[in-house]
Amino acid sequence: MTSNLGDHQLKRPEWLKAKLPAGPNYADLVQIMRAQGLHTVCEEARCPNIGDCWERRTATFLALGNLCTRNCAYCAIAHGLPTELDLAEPERVARAVQAMGLRHAVITSVNRDDLADGGAGIFAAIIAKIHQYLPECTVEVLIPDFKGDAAALQMVLDAGPEILGHNIESVPRVFKIVRHGGGYERSLELLRRAKEWGYTAFTKSGIIAGMGETWGELLHTMADLRAVDCDVLTVGQYLRPGPDYHPIDRYYTPQEFAELKRIGLEMGFKYVESGPLVRSSYHADEQARAVRAIHARIQPAPSPAYCLFL
Repeated sequence: MTSNLGDHQLKRPEWLKAKLPAGPNYADLVQIMRAQGLHTVCEEARCPNIGDCWERRTATFLALGNLCTRNCAYCAIAHGLPTELDLAEPERVARAVQAMGLRHAVITSVNRDDLADGGAGIFAAIIAKIHQYLPECTVEVLIPDFKGDAAALQMVLDAGPEILGHNIESVPRVFKIVRHGGGYERSLELLRRAKEWGYTAFTKSGIIAGMGETWGELLHTMADLRAVDCDVLTVGQYLRPGPDYHPIDRYYTPQEFAELKRIGLEMGFKYVESGPLVRSSYHADEQARAVRAIHARIQPAPSPAYCLFL
């Protein structure tokens, strides 16, 4: 179910059209982000959903600057040597979350392999600050692999995020080509460790489809994620940021994304968000609400350290 056609022969289908960013809420969020001197992955990664999400007053904060120490072949975020660590960033992120009136905040970051803890300390501080200023706001973090550093992961877990996310992104064969500096097994190990160490809330991962994987490989990676007890899965279409990035192998249809959702739920994921324009934080607030409702029906009440307030 793959194609060897080059990008120049692939016409973007109608179902991948997204509305241009506009509206009063969008303008308000732009002003808040600029006032606090913050970055968002929505802007830096050129997310097609920025108009929809920001008008709904949801955004994904990009911590630790906007320069990544890695150079993944599919990612539009700039890479290079980052500047010094901004220790005031957690305070500004929390203030922005407060100004936006969020009930669910999503925090991700660039990779910071130049830092001893990979930036885990900043993640922990952001989680703590948001919980301090808005106790009713749940926090979802989408973390890097910290180069497999167990202590860094533990630091984030100890801060008590309500959802811990780490994206696998692709299948093992393609992973080696597009994720420079990462490791497929290392990413699975991060998710496995979180659950084995007693993290009682939800883990989450995402796959980008259309970078050269086969249907069978895609299902195998989904099964790998379930094998480490990953709770939430997102699957979306790869959109090439420019000619210097990894080529698009094929466009999946909405029907195929619906089939992936059906299969994922049968595999045991508590929630699957699958569609052409889906990204890891797309409708994250709705995902968190839905997963909590499912969890409440089938599990004992979570411990206070990881209790959801949605």
